[in-house]
Amino acid sequence: MRAGRTVEVPRSSLPPVRSDPGGRSRLTVISALGVVEILAWGSSFYLPAVLAGPVAEDTGWPLSWVVGGLSLGLVVAAMASPHVGAAIHRHGGRPVLALAALLLAAGLTTLALASVLPVYLAGWLLLGLGMGCGLYDPAFATLGRLYGADARLAITTLTLWGGFASTVCWPLSAFLVEQVGWRGACLAYAGLHLALTLPLVLLLIPPAPVLPAASDSNTGTAGSLSSRERGAFLLFAGVLVLGGAIMAMVSVHLITLLQARGVALASAVSYGALIGPAQVGARIVEMAFKGRHHPLWTLTVAFGLVALGLVLLACGVPGVGAWLVLYGGGNGIYSIARGTVPLALFGPVRYPALVGRLARPGLVAQALAPSAGAVVLTHTGPDALWWLLLTLAVANLGLIGALWRAR
Repeated sequence: MRAGRTVEVPRSSLPPVRSDPGGRSRLTVISALGVVEILAWGSSFYLPAVLAGPVAEDTGWPLSWVVGGLSLGLVVAAMASPHVGAAIHRHGGRPVLALAALLLAAGLTTLALASVLPVYLAGWLLLGLGMGCGLYDPAFATLGRLYGADARLAITTLTLWGGFASTVCWPLSAFLVEQVGWRGACLAYAGLHLALTLPLVLLLIPPAPVLPAASDSNTGTAGSLSSRERGAFLLFAGVLVLGGAIMAMVSVHLITLLQARGVALASAVSYGALIGPAQVGARIVEMAFKGRHHPLWTLTVAFGLVALGLVLLACGVPGVGAWLVLYGGGNGIYSIARGTVPLALFGPVRYPALVGRLARPGLVAQALAPSAGAVVLTHTGPDALWWLLLTLAVANLGLIGALWRAR
């Protein structure tokens, strides 16, 4: 297949898609999912950013182990993801997202009650299962099952909601820690999942349309691939691995890297805060195009911006804030591409199962990359880590170019 040519899938080969499954408008469904994602991300992935210090100070546990709970949770989420995708393929997203709310509540309650480090880490095992069932990939798969080939705009809109997770939950976490301590903060988030997230899922996320009988034979084990498709699948999995590694290392080590370039701590924090608004702004721009371009263009632009921002930062070019806006914008639309590229490449029938399989390598990379970055930072210095990040970004552009040819 030539790289510049788009092949249209006959509509008759796609599962029947209702505009409003269960009689609920897309705005209602996406808004409910948006609130679910804000709380899911804020009470799991973003939780240690605020709570790790108070936990270590209160308990005396090593900070590396306190923060390492998140890495443990991400590995568990990675192992669960293919099974989660297959479950959403068979049953739709509502039961899986409901289970996520229960698992997150159970994990947070375990953290709050932990008197010894092993119990604390067991809480992260539960949170990892909750993340595997409730973060972006299961939410994307849920929208894919609900809206089929028309899910792209819904996925894009959902990422706009998700972009506010740290904006909402970091101040909320800090307020809760100040008022009721870190254990009370965990219990408060557990209560929010039971009182808000779970009802939103059960009441406002409709059951998925029934798959046509032919889909079972077409998909094999809910996601079989032809030899040509397997090449595209592996290339995109590689993109997710490198992308996840870059984003995880930057999120953990950015302040240290900026300080090594002579930026004062307060300024470094202020510069880092630009990434969130840049992510949201880029997603709004992507929404404005209303899906008129192939999602591979979104992916290409995303990593073009990431690579450009990193090369300017690595070279020490004046204008740190502007380069972080470039990086943040690329990061923002990369989240969209994660959900929309596999929908375009492999179609809606197999989408939930394949998204679950694709999530595993990226989550493993996110779990391991911060520690790898710390090793580079400790033994070879900040300049080496800057150039490692840039090398990974350029390598990812190469994989994206190969993906254009393979599609």
